[in-house]
Amino acid sequence: MARQPSLSHADPSALPHLRPQLDKRLLHVTRSIAPALGGPAEGIRNLAHACGENSGMELVSLDDPSAEYVHGESFPIHALGPAKGHYGYTPRLEPWLKANLARFDGVVIHGLWQYQSYRTYRAIRERAAYAIFPHGMLDPYFKRAFPLKHFKKQVYWLAREYRVLRDARAVCFTTPIERDCAAATMWPHRWTPAVVSFGTTAPSGEPDRQRAAFLDRFPDLAERRFFLFLSRIHIKKGCDLAIQAFARIAPSQPDLDLVIAGPDETGLQPALQAQAAALNIDGRVHWTGMLQGDEKWGAFYAAEAFVLPSHQENFGVAAVESLAAQLPILISNQVNIWPDVLADQAGIIDDDTAEGTWRSMTAFLKMSAEERLQMKANGLRCFNSRYEITRTAKALNDLF
Repeated sequence: MARQPSLSHADPSALPHLRPQLDKRLLHVTRSIAPALGGPAEGIRNLAHACGENSGMELVSLDDPSAEYVHGESFPIHALGPAKGHYGYTPRLEPWLKANLARFDGVVIHGLWQYQSYRTYRAIRERAAYAIFPHGMLDPYFKRAFPLKHFKKQVYWLAREYRVLRDARAVCFTTPIERDCAAATMWPHRWTPAVVSFGTTAPSGEPDRQRAAFLDRFPDLAERRFFLFLSRIHIKKGCDLAIQAFARIAPSQPDLDLVIAGPDETGLQPALQAQAAALNIDGRVHWTGMLQGDEKWGAFYAAEAFVLPSHQENFGVAAVESLAAQLPILISNQVNIWPDVLADQAGIIDDDTAEGTWRSMTAFLKMSAEERLQMKANGLRCFNSRYEITRTAKALNDLF
């Protein structure tokens, strides 16, 4: 396979901005920083690394303090769990906030519907300015897909959660689409919206070495071309659509495979493997589990294109990482960054159906080598101009 061009070979005018000057000490509060949770957890880590050790950013999570992933970071993580149950109750959160709040200029709450959002609001509402990221949890997809659960949420919204958003300095939506859709999900819905792109960092390290790290672990792919699905294995991500679409393409592309990389969050993988077997492509669908570090970036560098036919994605951190790695992206029009990707000609957009996913794959395979190189360059420019994480740091600093 041809070597992918790396960031070090990019046009200097497209390189990310220097670290911004940040003068606000911000405390971030989240349910968990576990890497397996994907986008929000990864984004918070990237944000802290981008801000730098002297920025004053600290993180409170409800994780078990003995968890390996809360240690060894360059920024303070105060793990106040272990939280109990799905709701995430811990008696340590409110006392910690009241004892430490004076050290910060503002608080950023991540996520809804769990203990950390309302309890943080209760502890700080008259003592500190705060903003909140819903992280897609107000998307109408969940209202349509889980109507009974939505009814329960509406009751809880009226009793508690709405006040968290209503009284915030800003409710931070990662895209204009997420902002606009949120207003149609719950009632009432009066708040102060802000669009704050929840970006990521450019890859570091040597692309050739990272690509080798991935292929050394998965040698069956060393002589294969492949599409890469990298996300949580979850029904809303459209993994089944990627398998169906690939099955239609496979007979005419004998040297092309499909890699599905990510943690199996809900036990869906056996059913997907059975689907691949029924379609006679089980030998050409590779399951890597969760990839991190060099192996993750190596998968981006080794792949032909990134595929995410998701039914709902308020942002899509893995898609943005693909842009940073100069990997063309094939995404559905339910991944809310799609208007930017389309405007910048950085990928291919279609419906969140098996047919739409097949059309995207087919359109990519028909592109010339020159067209693919141009799409890679467009992707890097799209990342640098819209999604580089220092933009997020600066926007949050300015909110306070």
